[in-house]
Amino acid sequence: MNHSQPIRAQIAQHRTLAMIDLDNASVYREFDKSGMLDHLHGFPEQCRKAWGKVLRFELPREYAGISKVVILGMGGSAIGGDIVRRLALAESKVPVWVHRDYGLPAFVDERTLVIASSYSGNTEETLSAFNKSLETSAKKLAITSGGKLKHLADKEGIPCFVIDYQAPPRAALPHSLVPLVGIFQKLGLLADKSADLQESADVLKKLSRDLIETRPLASNPAKQVANKLWGRIAIIYGAEMFSEVAQRWKGEFNENSKAWAFFESFPELNHNAVVGYEFPVEVKERIFVFMLRSSSLHARNLLRYEVTAKLLAKAGIAYEFVEARGQSALAQVLTLVHLGDYASFYLSMLNEVDPTSTDAINFVKQYLAQSSIPSD
Repeated sequence: MNHSQPIRAQIAQHRTLAMIDLDNASVYREFDKSGMLDHLHGFPEQCRKAWGKVLRFELPREYAGISKVVILGMGGSAIGGDIVRRLALAESKVPVWVHRDYGLPAFVDERTLVIASSYSGNTEETLSAFNKSLETSAKKLAITSGGKLKHLADKEGIPCFVIDYQAPPRAALPHSLVPLVGIFQKLGLLADKSADLQESADVLKKLSRDLIETRPLASNPAKQVANKLWGRIAIIYGAEMFSEVAQRWKGEFNENSKAWAFFESFPELNHNAVVGYEFPVEVKERIFVFMLRSSSLHARNLLRYEVTAKLLAKAGIAYEFVEARGQSALAQVLTLVHLGDYASFYLSMLNEVDPTSTDAINFVKQYLAQSSIPSD
């Protein structure tokens, strides 16, 4: 029996429905009820402000003697740790671990720096891990806007970088990522990134002019990404530092667009994912693969992008390369993050949903709160 015909008919019907006009300003007033667009507008300037603030932030001298770093966090508060971990891989001999879970890795000791990153300060898993760290002789640091995490840090005399920007955690990325870059620089785990931050801010400012809602679809890369994804599932591929950006895209399409999305990393995906392009046949028409890249990647990884594109084309799966802007690794990462953030926002408009709302996450939190099982 051929089951593909009814599904294909549904897809065709969905694609022929009247699509929201992203060049119509009234669309944003109707669906962006909580002002996510304002956070997107401010992204470049928030990167600057966060950098200036972290340069004034003082660390205890004894923190310079660490031999490893563990960053605690979830969701939008953890992705900054992932990106900094990737940057440190290229420059530092000190290993960095991003811990997205309860409890604490057993290797934490007196020469470990544990950094708890929670925008709200009330993230259950992060608080569980941070509380465990208080039982150890590890050095500790908190990055938060307040909540229980700040209370604990103040009570224990632990240095706390206080975020003074009000936004959903995912929209406050400059205030979780950029401070980590500065802290790693102060610890000698990264070289001076002042020039890279300046370049990033400059390139982001220029890019924003191409992504802003007043730039029409015909010349707006983010609107074009959203347009291609409407009614489809986003699969995002990335190599090296763009693996973490691919993960960021995935999370933004989930949270902002209320849409299915997945990410994969080169070269690993060439050892498994490429074999799965065949079935189910019906899914092929509902997938769009975006491959994030730049010429700075390892030459062999760039070859992998090429051969993967050939396999996708052969399988009849839509794909597109997305190029980073800027020269430094930080600028390239931030520009692709910014593009993905805008694209997920525009897709939320096409899906006719408020990008800020996270009802499913709130449901999970409420469900867990009713349980007698402790989070520690």
